Amino acid sequence: MDIGKFPHSLLEKLLQKTGPPGHGVVVGPGLGQDAAVLDLGGTLLVASSDPVTFATDRIGWYAVQVNANDIACTGGVPRWFLATLLVPESFTEIQAEELFSQVSNACDALDVALVGGHSEVTYGIDRPIVSGTMLGEVRRDRLVQTSGAQEGDSIVVTKGIAIEGTALLASERADDLRKAGVPDDTITQCVEFLDDSGISVVIDAQIACATTQIHSMHDVTEGGLATGLREVAAASGLGLAIEDGSVPVLPGTSEVCQALGLDPLGLLSSGALLITLSPENVPLLLNQLEKSGIDGWEIGRMMPPEEGLISIGREGEVELPQFGRDELARYFSL
Repeated sequence: MDIGKFPHSLLEKLLQKTGPPGHGVVVGPGLGQDAAVLDLGGTLLVASSDPVTFATDRIGWYAVQVNANDIACTGGVPRWFLATLLVPESFTEIQAEELFSQVSNACDALDVALVGGHSEVTYGIDRPIVSGTMLGEVRRDRLVQTSGAQEGDSIVVTKGIAIEGTALLASERADDLRKAGVPDDTITQCVEFLDDSGISVVIDAQIACATTQIHSMHDVTEGGLATGLREVAAASGLGLAIEDGSVPVLPGTSEVCQALGLDPLGLLSSGALLITLSPENVPLLLNQLEKSGIDGWEIGRMMPPEEGLISIGREGEVELPQFGRDELARYFSL
């Protein structure tokens, strides 16, 4: 199979083989459902598990962020983290200390407790792999699900798309970008997306939940915005339409993608939060996000399922692009 997440068709087939939900399962495995929700008799427990495999720099920091994002998208608060660190035989003790510090510092910044995990030097890999599990809590009346989008909802996206993918390309493939004519200043700027724009959506989600009634939230990750939109639509049993010109693509992202022949709509996009809510509540949400220095854009509308998945641009209405795998994975495998 190609490098990247399992194709939706395969994942759907595999998920059909799972048995009925176990005791206390409020949200179990499903397309677009990035976190499980368990009823333990009081506050709901939220659990998410995600690895980081593409990055080498700050990989421990990445692992904490992406798992915290999944908890935040349920309306929950990330509380406890477990990390599995797999490193190659060439790894040094100094590198191991740095990797552990990345995880620990990222947890501290989010007020998350590092409560366990596993560390191992293993064969067959040439770069570190970090797999994380984040646990959090959410009140029953505040639970938000990917599947909660409603017909007629507006679709809002925060920060900009392909932030993470752009930063990874700039840090991991800087020589390729230079050969393609991208200036060093642009490459440096794109690496700094990790801190300037950031890949965390925890604050975005907290503001959204505190501001108005949110129907659905989804962290845009592998497969980019197009895949994230498709997951929200599939989970909610709806169609959607987006205005291509309303989708926020940062200038650095446009330059990097054009130089390497990549489509930003299919590029790894942690840092962008998809939110669906009633249209009348959009101005209030965008205003509150802006007060915290977070940009937000209304990019489309949830539609009846028979309308399909539509992108409206210069060429009129076309089907929303579909990516078999993330553009980053495709480029890294060339």
